[in-house]
Amino acid sequence: MSMYDPSSASSRPITGVAWASNTSTCPSHFNMISQTEDGGSANFIRGFAMKSGYFLCYTKDLSGGMVVADVLLMSDKESIPNGYSYIPEYLEPKASVGKKKRICVRMVPVGYVTTAVLDLKLTAKNKTMVQQYTCLGDMNGFVVWCLKGPFSSPVPQAKPRSVSLDLRSLSLDGAGPPQPLKPSNPPDIPQKVSRRRSKLDLSKPTESDSGNNSNIYGITAMDGVPFTLHPKFESQSNTKVSVITLSDIRIKSVQDIENEYNYTFAVEEQAAKRIRPSVS
Repeated sequence: MSMYDPSSASSRPITGVAWASNTSTCPSHFNMISQTEDGGSANFIRGFAMKSGYFLCYTKDLSGGMVVADVLLMSDKESIPNGYSYIPEYLEPKASVGKKKRICVRMVPVGYVTTAVLDLKLTAKNKTMVQQYTCLGDMNGFVVWCLKGPFSSPVPQAKPRSVSLDLRSLSLDGAGPPQPLKPSNPPDIPQKVSRRRSKLDLSKPTESDSGNNSNIYGITAMDGVPFTLHPKFESQSNTKVSVITLSDIRIKSVQDIENEYNYTFAVEEQAAKRIRPSVS
């Protein structure tokens, strides 16, 4: 009789169960059950000079985020329960799995269960009992056993990240103390942004600002153009206006303006009344 030692069993849950013809067809992350607990061959097709067969295999790879919460051994006359599915097959072209009895599993996300299938074992029929395991039934002369138990979900570990000076400059707490120069910590290079655009300086731009061709968005079309009057207006501005000229200016009343610009629109009225000639 095979005795079960709880301390030696792995606490990681099984994340997948499948069929495989041999070690070459079995996926690399699966463990193939090649022998029973009593030392016999675990090939489900037994016979003299048999070249093909199928073995039960399982995996505990948690990268998919799913675990096997339950496993069932069902006959072909039973309907598959809701939430269960047949296990996949990794077989050679000529190999096939018996359909009279099928193994089904129920897959659940790892964060939603605390009890799952932890181990699977095979024994010869009516010969060996596996302590602490649950008997699922017999299939092709083998008895399938499973072990269920609690497990602890892996806690994700936070990876340390280095904060650069550029990220520190975005902090609202202000700039910290100067950092020592390292190969991964280069000195800050000032950005080429014109003073007029970054600080909204309304003063006259300097030659360095107006001559910076890379800052085309920081200058306008009037930068550097001197303000002067046209010569025609300069002569008039220099001429002194006499007091006599100002005294001749007549201030018109509202009625004077109405009389001066009075217009009766008689011509337009006659044109509107004119009958348009008809086309015969």
